[in-house]
Amino acid sequence: MGPTRVRSSLAVLGTLLAIPSAGPVLAQGPVDQSTFDRSVRVQDDLYNHVNGTWLKNTPIPADKSNYGSFIALDDLSRERIRAIVEQAAATNAPAGSDARKVGDFHRAFMDTTRVEALGAKPLAELLGRLDGVSTHDEIAYAFGVAGTLGVAAPVGLFVGIDDKDSTRHLTTVVQAGLTLPDRDYYLKDGEKETAARAALVEYVDRLFTLLGDGTKAPGETVLALEKRLAEIQWPRVELRDALKTYNKFATADFSTKTPQLRWSTFLEAAGTPGIAEVNVATPSYFEKLAPLFESVDVATWKTWLRFKLVDAYATFLSPPFDEAHFDFHGRKIAGIQEQLPRWKRSVEALSGKGAGDFGALGDVVGKLYVERHFTPQAKARMDELVKNLLVAFGTSIDELSWMTPATKAKARDKLARITTKIGYPTKWRSYDGLEIRPDELVGNVMRSRRYEHERNTAKLGKPVDRDEWGMTPQTVNAYYNPSLNEIVFPAAILQPPFFSVDAPDALNYGGIGGVIGHEISHAFDDQGSRYDGAGNLVNWWTDADRAAFEALTKRLIDQYSGYEPLPGRRVKGDFTLGENIADLSGLAVSYKAYQLAKAGKEPEKVSGWSGNQLFFVGWSRVWQRKYREAELVKRLLTDPHSPSQYRANGPVMNLDAFHDAFGVKEGDALWKPPAERIRIW
Repeated sequence: MGPTRVRSSLAVLGTLLAIPSAGPVLAQGPVDQSTFDRSVRVQDDLYNHVNGTWLKNTPIPADKSNYGSFIALDDLSRERIRAIVEQAAATNAPAGSDARKVGDFHRAFMDTTRVEALGAKPLAELLGRLDGVSTHDEIAYAFGVAGTLGVAAPVGLFVGIDDKDSTRHLTTVVQAGLTLPDRDYYLKDGEKETAARAALVEYVDRLFTLLGDGTKAPGETVLALEKRLAEIQWPRVELRDALKTYNKFATADFSTKTPQLRWSTFLEAAGTPGIAEVNVATPSYFEKLAPLFESVDVATWKTWLRFKLVDAYATFLSPPFDEAHFDFHGRKIAGIQEQLPRWKRSVEALSGKGAGDFGALGDVVGKLYVERHFTPQAKARMDELVKNLLVAFGTSIDELSWMTPATKAKARDKLARITTKIGYPTKWRSYDGLEIRPDELVGNVMRSRRYEHERNTAKLGKPVDRDEWGMTPQTVNAYYNPSLNEIVFPAAILQPPFFSVDAPDALNYGGIGGVIGHEISHAFDDQGSRYDGAGNLVNWWTDADRAAFEALTKRLIDQYSGYEPLPGRRVKGDFTLGENIADLSGLAVSYKAYQLAKAGKEPEKVSGWSGNQLFFVGWSRVWQRKYREAELVKRLLTDPHSPSQYRANGPVMNLDAFHDAFGVKEGDALWKPPAERIRIW
């Protein structure tokens, strides 16, 4: 549940959790205490007190890199989608209908005999076209084509909402192209990073051997080139800076500034020819890429692009390619032991893997999912929860001691203009014109990726669709989008352990209430707070208020930077700041909303817990989760959310309500002196 904000300029949907973990928590009634570890005092470690036995006794499934509440709920969602997909595949729906497309895609994915017989032939045409490339102009064109097919190039392009004018769209270009999860894998010499680089070389060589390509030392060529790209790329903490990543240029001016990159050729191939302006998210990267692009010979770029193409489609090719892809990305980089069952991979390809990923036919599947698994009662209860959270957040703004009245008024205005989307969109995406065949798996994937790219670029010059969703309803997550000033809660997350119409209010407010509060708080985190109520990147703060805010956030950075989940590897407090603000403020506001919901009447104890205690139990169990070491290393470098135990324990140390509920006192591990407790919103 670690929502991150949805940035139009970097096309990263704010995810609530970054896909966490937990088991079916309501299996034994409102409070499943079989997960608890009574040897751990709640005053010392809320997370392990509530989840310790589960953590000790639950193995991570062999086909996963981490496991917990979010993953268990995602598995449930996948099982439900499987039933929808297999029914579509078994039904002789009319040709061209959405149901037929779903069925034919699944049939093609599950036809392992044909997939095996084809080998790499589905890529033969593209590989042949790449063989014919002989100039840097043609390489630039190939970069643009690659993006339309979901293949990484050194330039990423998408159309999003203009951060400074939320009524219009703007094309953004951003750094891209690395195969390893983060630039640090190329630039640091730790044991994990060194092993990852060696694995990349081995993987590239393995793919070229499977292709029958005699290119000399392709792995070393790819690694050397990607290291040069990593050296000029921005670190992730800078990529989340809304001000630094908004740099609007006249296209002609930026083309003159970096002529080696052949922008007109690239933009034509990317399907955005003739655009007058562009947001350059990472200007210094492109200024350094321009001479690098020219200095690297065409043969090297061709070797690299050949690898990127095969890597992007290897999982849809014959078993040797598929196994090589999993061995590298799954086993070597994430520590996963076994490949996902093929039916589950088909579901992922159809339905999407998570935030911002709609798969080939995500909304078709989503519409059927909602019809079967989302009730009007759940939506009504969520409406009530959201209303109470918004009221509580408004009260919190009024009570702030560090903000001046003028800025409070603007904060209240932004709060009042937040749009809430619950369950599913009011209108579904169309897939008219998308060809899906029962005997062309790679062709289906290519066509669907190109279709989604064209859907995105077609937004240019058209009004912003404020009804559009950035996630499917079957996604176990939530997000805040600053450009639309909206909070979005897909149907799939509105289930235990986050939410149940039958659960006590305390659990719902500690679970989904904390999620709602988290998403609202993203509107006011270190980056979301730079957008006004209309969704525009504009300064609505006084200098004194911003300075007071940053003094508080500096203290939160220091708190989380002190956490060391693995020896020598600490949480990046600056990189995770937005999510940590949202966790802290969201939980505080949800607790306040729970008090409003009680209306002065204290509920009866449940399983020995008072309502106020149960609220924090609900919060902690949401974060139940285990990681493989390789996955945790990767997340510490790439994930803007803190590891789960710190998401459970980190915020409560700052809340008077937690100290009062459990009698936390000086000497307890979760004690923090009142004067040192951080309150932001």
